[in-house]
Amino acid sequence: MSTQLKPLDELVKELPPESQAEVRDFVEFLLEKRKKKPAGKLRQDWAGALGDFREEYTSLELQRKSLDWRGV
Repeated sequence: MSTQLKPLDELVKELPPESQAEVRDFVEFLLEKRKKKPAGKLRQDWAGALGDFREEYTSLELQRKSLDWRGV
């Protein structure tokens, strides 16, 4: 039987114990990576950060300027 048609568990059983441990670690890593991470609390520490420029720019100009500052 070709290795492509064998079930994964049979292929793993053919490996030496050290390699089986590596496979287990890798599978656990993949499972953890794919877990949905809870959304963090929305940061709003930036609110009001452009207040110093209120008199110098309109809100649209500030929006464009902030994009320039961020390099977008």
